[in-house]
Amino acid sequence: MRTLYDVQQLLKQFGVYVHVGKRLWDIELTSIELRHVYDAGLIDGKVYRDAKMVLVHEHRLEEKQTFNHELLEEKFK
Repeated sequence: MRTLYDVQQLLKQFGVYVHVGKRLWDIELTSIELRHVYDAGLIDGKVYRDAKMVLVHEHRLEEKQTFNHELLEEKFK
């Protein structure tokens, strides 16, 4: 499991579809839903940890990209 898409495909196996409209929000809601699937005992600890690490990484990348975009907007005002 390496990407947000991979985690979303995992959740789809359990009927969980996430699309809020903003990538950062999708990542956050996917993380919540992943925890629910894990708490329900549908996935094991290794799968949960791997998926959670992907989501943390994707979240950091998205925050960084958002921050850089805001800096550019500020610079060219």
